[in-house]
Parts: sequence; C-alpha cells; structure tokens
Amino acid sequence: MPKKPTKYIFVLGGVISGLGKGITSASIGYLLKSRGLSVTIMKLDPYLNVDPGTMNPYQHGEVFVLDDGSETDLDLGHYERFIDVDMSKNNNATTGQVYEAVLERERLGDYLGQTIQVIPHITDEIKRRVYEMNRPRRFDAVISEVGGTVGDIESLPFLETIRQIRLEKGRENVFIAHVTLLPFVEASEELKTKPTQHSVMKLREIGLEPDLILCRSSFPIPKSVKEKISLFCSVPTSHVVEARDVKSIYEIPLVFHKQKVGQLVAQQLGLDGANPNITKLEAFVDRFKNPGHEVTIALCGKYTELPDAYKSVLEAFIHAGVENDARVSIKWINSEELVSDEKCDKQLGGVDGILVLPGFGDRGTEGKVLAGKYAREKKVPYLGICLGLQTAVIEFARHVCGLKKATSTEFKKRASEPVIDLMDGQKKVKRKGATMRLGAYACEVKSGTKTYKAYRKKMVSERHRHRYEVNNKFRKVLEKHGMILSGINPDLNLVEIIELPDHPWFVASQFHPELKSRVNRAHPLFRDFVKAAVTHSNSQ
Repeated sequence: MPKKPTKYIFVLGGVISGLGKGITSASIGYLLKSRGLSVTIMKLDPYLNVDPGTMNPYQHGEVFVLDDGSETDLDLGHYERFIDVDMSKNNNATTGQVYEAVLERERLGDYLGQTIQVIPHITDEIKRRVYEMNRPRRFDAVISEVGGTVGDIESLPFLETIRQIRLEKGRENVFIAHVTLLPFVEASEELKTKPTQHSVMKLREIGLEPDLILCRSSFPIPKSVKEKISLFCSVPTSHVVEARDVKSIYEIPLVFHKQKVGQLVAQQLGLDGANPNITKLEAFVDRFKNPGHEVTIALCGKYTELPDAYKSVLEAFIHAGVENDARVSIKWINSEELVSDEKCDKQLGGVDGILVLPGFGDRGTEGKVLAGKYAREKKVPYLGICLGLQTAVIEFARHVCGLKKATSTEFKKRASEPVIDLMDGQKKVKRKGATMRLGAYACEVKSGTKTYKAYRKKMVSERHRHRYEVNNKFRKVLEKHGMILSGINPDLNLVEIIELPDHPWFVASQFHPELKSRVNRAHPLFRDFVKAAVTHSNSQ
C-alpha cells in the first residue's frame, strides 16, 4: 500500500504578538506524536537577520543552540522539549536566510537573467525549505510556525507561500491553525470577538482560511462566544478552542486534548494513528503541581528583569524539580549589585542553591565571581554555566591559588594572569560567530566525580555557545590547589567541567546543559543540583 502524502500544518497568529504560537505548535506536535505519528516542527521567522545570534536578548530573548551549531529562536527549545526530537538548522528559516540564498543564486547566474521577484523566487525558496523538512520522507506531518502577526508586511511572503502550498498539495493535506486574542472589556464584562474576526478577515484577503481557531483568554469562553466566532469566521464551533492561561506550559497539551484538538487535526488530514497516550505528561503535571519539597535557587545574571533570556534554564529547573519531587522557586539576583561579601551575605543568605548564569561582556562579572566565592565558602550548592564556569575558575584562582590578578582576557586584554583566554586560533578572527564554539562537542567525564555520578557514563555530548576557555597553562596550578577538572574535550583538550571535592555540590560546565533538558528526562547536572539543594534545605 502506498504511503499517504505528508501533511502540512501551519500555525499563525493574529491580533497581537506573543500569544504562544510556539507552545501551540509544540502542543499540537505532542498530541500527534502521542497518537504514534511521526512529526517535526519548523519556525518561519519574518525578520531579516540571518539568525538571532547577534540580536539583543531584550528584543529576542534566549538564543537556542542546536547540536549542529545553529543559533535559533527560543521556540525551537519548546519544540525539542515537547516532542523529544533533536532539531537541526533546517528547522529554522528566517527572511534573512531566504533572501541570502536567493541573492547568492542570482549572483551565481542560476536564474539565467530572470527578473528576481518575491513571487515566485522568494516564495519558491520558502516552499523548498518547508518541503526539505521531509526529504527523505520520514514524517507524517510537518508543522510550521509563522512568526509575527497576520497583517504584518514582513509575514506576507510566508503567508503567500502557504497559499501556494495549499494549492499544490490540496486542502486535504494542509491544515491552518490560527491563534488569536479574546480581550476582556471590564466595563461591559464581556469577551470581544471583533479582533479575532478582523485577523481572520486579513487571512481571507491573502487567500487563506483557518481550520482551527485557538482563542487566548484569561477567562472561560462561553458557548455563545464560540458560536459567534464560528459564524463570522466560517469554522465549526467544535474548531473554536479555548486556550486559557494555565500555571504551566506543560498543561497546554492536556487542555487541548480535552477539547479534542489532536483528534480534529488528525481527522481532517486523514491521519491514522493509535489512541493518544498522554499518561506520562499527566503524571508530570500532577507531580509539578503537588511537590513534596520546595527549594529556593538564586539565579545570578545581568538580564534578570528579562526571564525569556534564560528560558531554557527555567524549564530545566521545572524538569529537575519534578524528578526530585520539589518545586524550584527562583530568586533573581542582578550580579551588578553583588559588589562585596556583605552584599552577597544579604542577597544570597537563605537560598538553597546558586546558579551563575551564562553571558558575554564584563558587566556584572565581578558580582558573579563573588557569588562563586560565597557558594564555595558557605558550602551552598553551586551550578555555573558557561561564564558561570569561567567566573568560578577566576574566583578559585584568586582566593585559593593566590593568583590575585587572575581574570579573563575578555575583561582585560593584557591580563598578567589570564586563567580564561581565547584559543590561539581564535585571536585574529573578526567575523561574528566565527570565534565561537557552537553546537555539540564531546566531553570525557572523569570517574569518581560528582559529574560522573550525575551522568553515569564516561562520554557525553553537550551544546556550546562561547568564545573563551579555561587557559590550559593554568590547569596544573588549579588542580594542585584542589580543583577537579572533571570533564575534558578529548579532541581539543579543553576543560568542559570543573568541580570542588570538599563541597556538598559545586559543579560548573563550559557548555549549556539547559539546552538538552526534556520533560521526560531532566538534564543530569540540573537533576543532581536540585537534589543537592533539597538536601541543603532539609539540613537547615
């Protein structure tokens, strides 16, 4: 029997941005996968940047790095966590990438003198990328989230592409889910449907109609409101779905499941599949809501007013908390304010663990150094990530090894004791991103260490996003004074993990463990860090 054609699902947004299209896409993916179907998800982003790697976190939030070194949108983190599939560079396409590819081919003469236009050349390139997700064919469904909001000029080429895909593949093979906002007007105490109507009207102008409307709201949506949306937007009432605010994003697939979203999508697209199995996620959410312990973890960084800059860290704590039957409460600490031991005592006193966050630049780094000193001296569980490892090494070098001027050449170019430095091959490279270690690298774990106890294996692979490294010239002096270099990259002979043996739990990694934490599988370092925090809390 010939295989059924691949199905294409597009998730669009209307009214305002930030409605949770990424979570919606991930949730639909989860529900289809729970039926035994194979799915993948991609992000189509309208901005002209080639990738978010150089974008300000205040504008874009976290940069999510994949195994292949691609710097991508934070929504790809949601995709990986929900459907437990490793993404690649093919799962993220920006307008910048699309135009770059088309213009490069034009310069090479591939178009044989044609006039290059948005239609068909740009839309053809977008189609190529969508179709490429399933070559060779291995997925029952390809889900594509379109960034931005219907009506934005930037999104128009992507929406036109969807219209063409629907024409080429047939309506029976293309499904459009539209996420909108139902604002609540307090004066009249009612939910307003007009913004949703207008956003659907915009879609119709482009030649698209939604098959499913997911309504974001802080309030229950009455049947009468659903019927009104159904009438004016030409969708069955059963296809108007309530997407109310919930305590945890991991509840959203369960909320959708109760409203038969997975079933509606599968039926309309003619997708076979077993009865959905959501028991593991239900158990996860139940454990999240009813923990036996609570710990407070201090997060020390410079973007503490912007949680999205550390989205994967926050999610990793949820996963690790559930595995330890604990709720992890976050105490945000602006590292710029940690200017003395006294300030550390005041800000960090009473916490059950300290995580020093990743980052670039020298702003707030001395505060991170002092946070490491506080954790080391007060025996508070510590996890350092990327710069959090580097500042821990600087602190140890200064206060234990006696290297009073120890620092990083990132902060002081002509440092006399550069315990953190660029590798020789990086020093003359000027192109953005070219000096960085990006993506998955191997790490050999030293037996008998806390790190080995966490991973329970000798070789691991972790994702990186950094430039500076522990300077190999100082490894011997660090080890002489007691620091354990518990993880080493075997190919480049670079330090990946450090820990302190005379401490309940003091571990730091050069890589980003948060990027590989999953709902059903907390990252080993986060899991054991939270476990140590629970032990510390219970001992107080």
